[in-house]
Amino acid sequence: MTMNKDGSYTGFIKVQLKLVRPVSVPPPPRKASSVLEVRKGTAVKRHTSFYLPKDTAKHLHISSKTKAHEVIEALLNKFTVVDNPRKFALFERSEREGQVYLRKLPDEERPLQLRLCAGPSEKVLSLVLKENETGDVNWDAFSMPELHNFLRILKREEEEHVKQLVERYTRTRKKIQEALTSHTPG
Repeated sequence: MTMNKDGSYTGFIKVQLKLVRPVSVPPPPRKASSVLEVRKGTAVKRHTSFYLPKDTAKHLHISSKTKAHEVIEALLNKFTVVDNPRKFALFERSEREGQVYLRKLPDEERPLQLRLCAGPSEKVLSLVLKENETGDVNWDAFSMPELHNFLRILKREEEEHVKQLVERYTRTRKKIQEALTSHTPG
């Protein structure tokens, strides 16, 4: 941490990118390095979409005045992602008693202050960039193939969640049955 004369301070935060959807980047620059290519009188935007590697993390040097929405924009700029920043949200992740809790940070929250107050443990607090919650997403900003891809991803997530619930209840049922058989009245 470095203290500034105005009372603010700067430091590093680590942000994990937990994205399940592909991100778009501009194509490599051509002659005039324009993102638009003119074909038969119509301008067509060209982007390349890809999935970021699982559990990618990025360190950012920010100020105590830097807000959550500015952190999102900085991360997208670091990876040259051209997607709308409103498609993403910054979350505070914490672990307590074996449970993981996620809280979406409001746009005006200051992540460096949170990190400083939480101390060094990433179990107490870590920062995660994820896709925005469906209530805040402007669905008109997505193309039809992206929307179809979201449906496939949601179906996969739902199937995985159901599988985890079934496994959890199966383990719990087994423990209850073991407890009942070991404590039979005699």
